[in-house]
Amino acid sequence: MSSMQTVSHGSVFFSLVNRDIKLAWSQGGGSLLAIGFFFIAVSLFPFGIGPEPQVLARIAPGVIWVVALLSSVVSLDRLYQADYEDGSLDDLALSPLGMLGVATAKVLAHWFSTTLPLALAAPALGILLNLPDNAYGPLVASLLIGTPALSLIGSVGAALTVAVRRGGVLMFLLILPLYVPTLIFGVGAVDAAVTMTDPLPHLALLGATTLIAFVVGLFASVAALNLAME
Repeated sequence: MSSMQTVSHGSVFFSLVNRDIKLAWSQGGGSLLAIGFFFIAVSLFPFGIGPEPQVLARIAPGVIWVVALLSSVVSLDRLYQADYEDGSLDDLALSPLGMLGVATAKVLAHWFSTTLPLALAAPALGILLNLPDNAYGPLVASLLIGTPALSLIGSVGAALTVAVRRGGVLMFLLILPLYVPTLIFGVGAVDAAVTMTDPLPHLALLGATTLIAFVVGLFASVAALNLAME
């Protein structure tokens, strides 16, 4: 009986992840909008600052990380909103997963559909910003380690504003300060590679930040959703 329940829970969980990934890529293009914003915003910097290779190389880590962070926020306002508005969130909360499983599935789907593609696209923009060759590995590693924290922290903001009409601006104000540690350690890892120092301490601190976001973010999201649904 226990194994059958595990299979059932796993089936519902991955079905929900798969559904949200498909919706992110098909309805309104939430993920496409985030990736398009990422490419366009980073591409504007050489025009605004100038084509000097040394200047672009110096600002490249910060620019890529900041724009990736902002791009991940673009699609967060619909993380729970659509299901809340049509009543699906109540049904999902009563499913075998419970609200914690639902929040985990939605965060995982957001990471796969939005923030992971940003991490994989970053090297192409590094070329545009004249990023040194030895910094590409730390850039991708920092984004792969740090972007789950962006989705987890963003989930808290989306849950807190799920019952607020047009709560996108409020969500921005709530979560952007919480992104600062992830941003500092992510940029620090790439900067360390650019300056020929060891990026591993920065990556370790970035990983710790993501682990803290995993523990705190999911339970905070569940508490906020339960409060909104009362």
